[in-house]
Amino acid sequence: MTWTVRTALELGRVSNLPTVWSNTLAGVVLAGVSPLSYNILILLLAMTLAYTGGMFLNDAFDRTIDAKERPERPIPSGRIKAAEVYAAGFTLLAGAIFFCLLATMSWGGSHTMATGSAILLCITIVAYNKWHKNNPYSPLLMGGCRALVLLCAGYCAARSPNTILFIAAIVLFAYLIGLTYVAKQENIGQVKNLWPLLFLIAPIGFGLWATTTDLQMLLPTAFLTLWLGYCVLLIKRRASGDIPRAVVAMIAGMSLVDVIFIASVSSVSIAALGLIAFFATLALQQLVKGT
Repeated sequence: MTWTVRTALELGRVSNLPTVWSNTLAGVVLAGVSPLSYNILILLLAMTLAYTGGMFLNDAFDRTIDAKERPERPIPSGRIKAAEVYAAGFTLLAGAIFFCLLATMSWGGSHTMATGSAILLCITIVAYNKWHKNNPYSPLLMGGCRALVLLCAGYCAARSPNTILFIAAIVLFAYLIGLTYVAKQENIGQVKNLWPLLFLIAPIGFGLWATTTDLQMLLPTAFLTLWLGYCVLLIKRRASGDIPRAVVAMIAGMSLVDVIFIASVSSVSIAALGLIAFFATLALQQLVKGT
């Protein structure tokens, strides 16, 4: 039993990393700061470590359940020891806090708020991984994780971020509630209640609100609406494999949400980076399963 590249990629679920990068980019732009700086690379590294550390810990905490439901995962299959995964996960989270602080010092953001939000992000990640199974409130924790990525990125880049950053964090929080609710039921092959999917409408509402001052916002809003419509059709059809397909599609859709966020305050060229992240996620999900 030892580390291999394939094992690390599976544990880290790296196919979904582009959504973390687009979240980070959106947080900086929404804060009112240009992302065209080397500091964005430091911040992207920090959030990459936070996400990857969280994914490692997810497998470590879920190893007993995975032994029954997903025996092919690295720990239950015997490819790696749980203790090693725990150690790696917490080390990566510590690295995330360090690089957030480094990015803040370089950018001139709010040291107190950036460090505090980075620590809170890591605590929320651990809390979700430890208590998400059979916990009806776990979608709130997952939503908090992604909302904190936006807030942490914003405070690393600016001492006093623009108000729209906080509005976007609430919208992303809502989207993740709907997504996580579906993800919690992918193993049973059906979604019992459809009303939590209403949370997915939040970014569409944000896009329509932004359209009142910029008609160009109609295009990204329509794209996201069509994509989510496709996801809902998969959920309602309930054919074999439809729920997992809907989940990974909604995960990729986070980058489309970021496109709307960025386009509402920045140039089309910067927003296009979010679109690239969307397609990159879809492509990577074909190589590493994006559960």
